[in-house]
Amino acid sequence: MTESRERTFGAGTHTSRGQRGRTSAHARSSSRPSRQSTSRSFGSPTAGHASSRPSLGARSHGPHPNRKPVSRTGGFDKPLLTRRRFLIGAAGAGVLAVAGAGGAFMINRSRRAEEADTVENVLTVPEAAVTTVDDLEYAEDSTAYMSKVMDVTLPYGSLVWENDGKVAACLIPGDDGTPLTQVGLLDLETGTLTTALSQAAGAAEGFEIYDVRATSHGALWIESDIMDGLWRVLSAKSDGESGLGEPVVMDEGLCEEWQTPTLAIVEDQGFWQVLPCLDGPCSTEDSVLMQATLGSADASVACTSHGRMACAPYGADGAVVVAPRTDTSSIHYQLTRIDVKTGQVTDTLALPRSMKPLEVAFGPTGFSFAFDAGYAYGDGIANIGTYTPDVESAPSGGDYSRVPWFNYSRVPTCAPAWCGPYFFVKSTRSVCGVDLGGSTYFAFDAEDGAQSFGDYLASSGAKDRIVTYASLHDEPVDGPEVKRCSVRIWAPVSA
Repeated sequence: MTESRERTFGAGTHTSRGQRGRTSAHARSSSRPSRQSTSRSFGSPTAGHASSRPSLGARSHGPHPNRKPVSRTGGFDKPLLTRRRFLIGAAGAGVLAVAGAGGAFMINRSRRAEEADTVENVLTVPEAAVTTVDDLEYAEDSTAYMSKVMDVTLPYGSLVWENDGKVAACLIPGDDGTPLTQVGLLDLETGTLTTALSQAAGAAEGFEIYDVRATSHGALWIESDIMDGLWRVLSAKSDGESGLGEPVVMDEGLCEEWQTPTLAIVEDQGFWQVLPCLDGPCSTEDSVLMQATLGSADASVACTSHGRMACAPYGADGAVVVAPRTDTSSIHYQLTRIDVKTGQVTDTLALPRSMKPLEVAFGPTGFSFAFDAGYAYGDGIANIGTYTPDVESAPSGGDYSRVPWFNYSRVPTCAPAWCGPYFFVKSTRSVCGVDLGGSTYFAFDAEDGAQSFGDYLASSGAKDRIVTYASLHDEPVDGPEVKRCSVRIWAPVSA
């Protein structure tokens, strides 16, 4: 068993490599590629049927014909982002609070018989082909499966994301709220935390760091100006010394027109997904997944959806996973795996009509998706939970309807991950590992003082180690107050 190590970082103790100046080479006008002229269909429609494939961008460049230059002459009539939205990790807690108050609900959508289903290979799973977590045996001792190899302490309220097994991105609260947040890079081998961005690159203009992802190649993040209702997507390469090079602005938009993007990062490629605001002037525009090499402003369209994407993109191993609408009259979401090097679609899976996933993922068992609401149709996949094929490897030829499935039948709050032979899911208070082959599951113990949502899963994709974190606030009778973020790194126990 690997020896567990502990590291503690408090305010003012980090190695600072922050970039304090704004990027001078950025123009105010939009740099988003055209969605109308660059998209192409990947798959010709069959005779008499509309194509069920979403569209991939042709990776050409140029400003969007309908994008207005960003103006800073004033704010908007209503708040576009709030202080609470910056604490994006609290979203999981909010979902759990709703579920605890009876917030789990059933969606019952009637089907119109006159509307033909033109989508090919829609997932169909009979109830008898689905195993749930309630069918498995619970293993009390998680240490028989996973061992803790490191415990790192970060400032209370920190948020953590891990995407490549070497570095985790940390969004750290600033001292006394100024700046609101900073970006830290946590070395998962040594436990060393480096402050890579001590404030937003656009801090002088009123921007704050809103969200971040990172790998050992660099970082991708969003900055937001609440007062003027603006957002920017930036990236920087690793400087080779645990920090970041010069930030580059890759995209920007008005919050009244475009929702603040969601992020994913894979190796040296950054992805951000942009959806038009439902009640804004661009509401009829396509949704797009943008891609750029970290540290480069040369962005391209990786995927176009003629309708809103279902959920945030997911950084898998060597690929990004998205859920665009199919190009059909009926509403179907198609899970799509895109290779980050070639831009080619390597696997797809269409969900039944109107079934909208909260999260999507891809790992050794193939696609995974999560529903935070039940459906009155769909047979084996009609219920709340996180689903993945109950197989050792992804279904051959993408035939997901002919394999058994597993459902971790609890209200989901984040996407799953894989580590060794185990499938990891965020449960109500704990992060749980599922041994599909052994028909057992186990849970990491939640630490004393953990908030109501307990441990959170920081990792995505398939990794040799798994990262969890929790915000702890404990006031023991016989000891000092504890207020910290506990990051724990786990590895499978050797056979």
